[in-house]
Amino acid sequence: MTMNIEDSERLTYSFVTEADAAFLWEVDQDEAVMRYITGGKVTTREEIEGIFIPRLQAYANFPLGWGIWRVTLKETNEDIGWVLVRPMGFFTATADPENLELGWRFKRSFWGKGYATEATLSVRNALADFGIRQFSAVANPANKASIAIMKKMGMKYSHNFHYQDELFDEEVVVYSQQLQNYSYSNN
Repeated sequence: MTMNIEDSERLTYSFVTEADAAFLWEVDQDEAVMRYITGGKVTTREEIEGIFIPRLQAYANFPLGWGIWRVTLKETNEDIGWVLVRPMGFFTATADPENLELGWRFKRSFWGKGYATEATLSVRNALADFGIRQFSAVANPANKASIAIMKKMGMKYSHNFHYQDELFDEEVVVYSQQLQNYSYSNN
């Protein structure tokens, strides 16, 4: 059984692999997009290929839906961003495969149009139909736009903590959601 993400109203989704390095690099080429991730430093091709892709490959599991999902605008067939799915705390000693972390990154020209919320809800709903019930997201506490998306998804503030792995060392805010008796496909 393989998890599938159906098209949403305005968007389509496809699983990202190492062959999509150019797309991943393109999304990271705006200082505003990278503001709360790297302090505004854009990602180099070498970082995509030498760091980002190997990290993606470490948790990517297509049948389970873990990985990065490319988000494409139906109307123009333009790639506008991506949604991440992986076990919460994957790169730490406390990874939790029962609690999936959702993350997103979108090109600035597509901010403020509801695409990130639509895409993340579509991914979450597909995972819920696949049997997943616990979801979380993390953000820099100053990233009000990402926190707003978390709230629109129905996530609630859980806690602040110091996230640390081999690449990141920062304070983050965590929002979580536990779905009860959920069935998206029957709606």
